[in-house]
Amino acid sequence: MRENRRFVRGSGGATWCGAYYMQVMNIMRALLAPVAVLALAVPAQAAKISLADLSAYLNSLTTLQAEFTQVNADGSIGTGTLYIKRPGRARFEYAPPDKSLVIAGGSEVAIFDPKSSGPAQSYPLNRTPLSLILASKVNLGQAKMVVKHSEADGKTIVRAQDPVHPEYGTIDMVFTENPVALRQWVITDDSGSQTTVILGAVKLGGSLNSGLFNITVESERRGN
Repeated sequence: MRENRRFVRGSGGATWCGAYYMQVMNIMRALLAPVAVLALAVPAQAAKISLADLSAYLNSLTTLQAEFTQVNADGSIGTGTLYIKRPGRARFEYAPPDKSLVIAGGSEVAIFDPKSSGPAQSYPLNRTPLSLILASKVNLGQAKMVVKHSEADGKTIVRAQDPVHPEYGTIDMVFTENPVALRQWVITDDSGSQTTVILGAVKLGGSLNSGLFNITVESERRGN
C-alpha cells in the first residue's frame, strides 16, 4: 500500500489513494468487529493447578478436620465429621441416624456397623484409592498415576489411580485455588460404584489424638 501511494502521489492521485486506503480500512474494521466482540464474549479459560503444586499441597497437610456430605452409589446421602492425620490415618464419623464409623489406620480400613454385634469389616488401605491422599509422600507426577488433569468452572480436577494396581479403582479430586484447597473427591471402586465426599469448612493443623485412628482400641471399646 505504501508503494502504491508513493507511485500515484506525483500524478495527482494522492487524494484518490487516500480515499481508497480509508475505504479498505473501514471494510476491514467492519469485518473484524464481530470477531472482536465474539472474543470478548467468550470467557477466558482458567489455568489448571499444576500437579507439582497439588502434590506440594497434599504433602503439606498434617491434620484436617471437616464436616462432610457423602453421596453413595444408590443415591442415599449421609453426613458426618471427617478427621485426617497424615500419613495413613482417617476417621469418618457418621451422624445419626446412621452412626457408622470408618477408620483408616495401621494400613487397614475398618468399617464399624452399629447394627452389627460382630467385629468390624476390614480390608487393606492400599486397596482403596483413598490411600493416594493418605500416602506419606504424594507424587501426582509419578508415571501412570494421573489419568486425567483438567479444569472446569475454576476448579482443577485430577483423576488418580494406583499405577501398579489400576484395577483397585480411581479417585477424582477437586481443588480450588488461591489458596489451593481440596474440596471434594469421588471414589470409583473396582466394581464401578461411585462414592462422592464433599467437604464443608476445613480446619487445618492442630492436634488430633492418635486414638481416633486406632482400630484395635475402637474394637475393644465396642466389645468386639
